[in-house]
Amino acid sequence: MVRLLESGAYLINGMDIIEDSVSAQEQIKSKTGKIVSREEAAKQTIAYDILKKHNTSGSMERLKIKFDKLTSHDITFVGIIQTARASGLEKFPVPYVLTNCHNSLCAVGGTINEDDHMFGLSCAKKYGGIYVPPHQAVIHQYAREMLSTGGGMILGSDSHTRYGALGTMAVGEGGPELVKQLLNQTYDINMPQVVGVYLKGTPVKGVGPQDVALAIIGAVFDRGYVKNKVMEFVGPGVASLSADFRIGIDVMTTETTCLSSVWKTDKTIEEYYEIHGRKEDYRELNPGETAYYDGMICVDLDQIKPMIAMPFHPSNTYTIEEVNENLSDVLAEVEKRALVSLDGAVEYSLRDKIRNGRLYVDQGIIAGCAGGGFENICAAADILKGKYIGADEFTMSVYPASTPIYMELMKNGCAASLLQTGVILKTAFCGPCFGAGDTPANNAFSIRHSTRNFPNREGSKLQSGQISSVALMDARSIAATAANRGYLTPATEFDGELRTYPYYFDSAIYANRVFDSKGEADPRAEIRLGPNIKDWPEMTALPENLLLRVVSEIHDPVTTTDELIPSGETSSYRSNPLGLAEFTLSRKDPAYVGLAKEIQSAQKDVMEGRCPLESRPRLREVMSVVRSSFPEAGEGNMGFGSTIFAVKPGDGSAREQAASCQKVLGGWANIAHEYATKRYRSNLINWGMLPFVIPEGELPFRNLDYIFFPQIRKAVEEKSSVIRAYAVKDGGLKEFEMTLGELTDEERQIILKGCLINYNRL
Repeated sequence: MVRLLESGAYLINGMDIIEDSVSAQEQIKSKTGKIVSREEAAKQTIAYDILKKHNTSGSMERLKIKFDKLTSHDITFVGIIQTARASGLEKFPVPYVLTNCHNSLCAVGGTINEDDHMFGLSCAKKYGGIYVPPHQAVIHQYAREMLSTGGGMILGSDSHTRYGALGTMAVGEGGPELVKQLLNQTYDINMPQVVGVYLKGTPVKGVGPQDVALAIIGAVFDRGYVKNKVMEFVGPGVASLSADFRIGIDVMTTETTCLSSVWKTDKTIEEYYEIHGRKEDYRELNPGETAYYDGMICVDLDQIKPMIAMPFHPSNTYTIEEVNENLSDVLAEVEKRALVSLDGAVEYSLRDKIRNGRLYVDQGIIAGCAGGGFENICAAADILKGKYIGADEFTMSVYPASTPIYMELMKNGCAASLLQTGVILKTAFCGPCFGAGDTPANNAFSIRHSTRNFPNREGSKLQSGQISSVALMDARSIAATAANRGYLTPATEFDGELRTYPYYFDSAIYANRVFDSKGEADPRAEIRLGPNIKDWPEMTALPENLLLRVVSEIHDPVTTTDELIPSGETSSYRSNPLGLAEFTLSRKDPAYVGLAKEIQSAQKDVMEGRCPLESRPRLREVMSVVRSSFPEAGEGNMGFGSTIFAVKPGDGSAREQAASCQKVLGGWANIAHEYATKRYRSNLINWGMLPFVIPEGELPFRNLDYIFFPQIRKAVEEKSSVIRAYAVKDGGLKEFEMTLGELTDEERQIILKGCLINYNRL
């Protein structure tokens, strides 16, 4: 199904692959009559051309990107705008769309959610933005329908910001990166590598975009094959896919940990723009005659089978056929992996889901930016037509990704077909993707065409003894399973007709309801601040010397942002930095908050002119040890705070709060063997936290140990390649070394100032 080349590769005329080898140039010459160097061929990718046109640095090695448009939803836009306001924001310099698709239920926290929405509307008026009211569209569907442009670039504060199928390179990042764009600053990265995704063939009936996406994720994630790279979709197989099918694959590229994605475009995509009344925004995109890719993923679409990503990661993939044929063995392996993911916090078993030798599931969900597309839902309706889901435990909900899609489903009869089966249709909402809608019962098993299946992503709470789990599947196989009343079934077993439904986009739905300032700011507009919307607390500059206490030690292979700051029930507090911080690491390490506050109180004493050692005997002992070797470390040049160690933190969401909550509680650093994503590391930096990297091996410290960093400020200023640190152990100091990785000059200044707000304000 999916094959990864071990080397780079050349693509000739968009069709022929030549693996990078000593004979590559001879093969290229035989096909094109030319010799093309690797460096020149690398400039012929679609990605290179788009990045070059958006780069302001003058160097294609060190990029400074200005995006065309920005997008945020109601879990992120309050914090972003509050940060930008504190940094001197006067006007949105580019189109900025504020959607309301995460906290749109307005069901938790009193007035909090609707207060956030009114804040967004008032800011769209004051600063010149676009406001999409709740239930109108999920963030990424609105961007596809209204914002994408061929050859454009969009930055969004949601990790699934991916519009590559429409020719738009989009990047999902933490909020501070959007703040920089709002302040006319740039997105600074090294030129990313570009990996080709070569598609050939045509999917068989019953195979959908999620099946292709999961096959790719399963092949590349563990190897880090595309980590922080751009995935460029090429090859003859692209033409066999509809626009919706391409979009469904594209949005899931986030789960590979790539930086961004882009596809070659054709008449199919031109028609998509025309349907949406924006034909002028289409641009045909193709790689050059000889394009070089730093890797190549070869996908035979004919061979893709219905897939399932079992708990608790999108890369834990199997074919549904494989699961059904080896059910006990597969479930045993899933349970074994769950011991790591769940830390043994609750008993977990899936083998009790075996009924009459088959896997029974409790719930089916088709939702959000991945599952809620028009074609996915129409296919589900065709498969379920004339059936019913039954009156037992199994339930099913479908969330169309936008109101225009919902309207068409009503007009073409698919909505009625689904409702007749017992399926519930709901409005555009991202809740099932992050644990705020359709939470299953304890020990239940949910199959979902959504984006992620991390622990508790469906809304259960380990800390309350609750556990349910999610497997990712395509809408077609979810419908086939529903037609069999909850018994796992691949859609390839459906022997009926899957029709092709025309789609008509009704632009009046948005024109009549969405507030669009047309880029005109109104300085007279008053910002509406609900009682839960709080300013960021004061944050100090990096001190000369730093004493940190390790307050959490995590040895899981990967730590997700959901584990650093939970999704779901915390969403209503995203506009309250101190309130949200109380949930930090609550699912992974409940002791964290108290321990972090304990050492943070010493820093507060320093800031208020009190001696931090008077009432803290242990801290006094530690400082005595430090001063025995560093007598200059003391009053006026010391900072106190916390750090955590995690093997590989930051997989998953772009949410900046995974870092900012640690900062609010006095965190000064993370220590890791590596960072799972660029966006999490960027979040740390933008909140003034040191992104330390320590080599693999036995750690020189343990949880609750103190670590002293002499002259840490000087080390950051002078770009020291190695950071000296000292663990306070057994009445002495144990020296060890770490690095900070590559930092731009601006990133160093942000860390030195203490956070992005200080960098822009002080």
